Amino acid sequence: MRIRHFATWALLALLWSAAAAADDNVCATLVGAANPGAAQGFALRDGEPVDFIRGGRTVHGKLLVFSDGDVYRAYWQPDNSPEKYVLANAGADAVRLVSSAPRGTPAPAGQPGTALRPQRVLSCPML
Repeated sequence: MRIRHFATWALLALLWSAAAAADDNVCATLVGAANPGAAQGFALRDGEPVDFIRGGRTVHGKLLVFSDGDVYRAYWQPDNSPEKYVLANAGADAVRLVSSAPRGTPAPAGQPGTALRPQRVLSCPML
């Protein structure tokens, strides 16, 4: 159990501890979709509704979470699209969306469940 907690905290450290990227590199934001119109965070769990917002345009999607032992990988998938984008750490509250096939096996229900603030996206796919 300690290893799993360590892996979860390692994921948090990757997402939160790196140097913050400059705001002028932000091309979009990932926000929780539970309350439309409010820029709120979301939890890292499979099926979590997450919106991609760029320039006033919203693309609805969901998170897919896979585990490989004690390592979790989160992917964002736009609604009605087969494409999946891994959330690659890019600093404090910032990610890059990189098109990638999922690695690992689907994470158990609700795992890891780590809460995140809205994430600034520093590399935007063409949606």
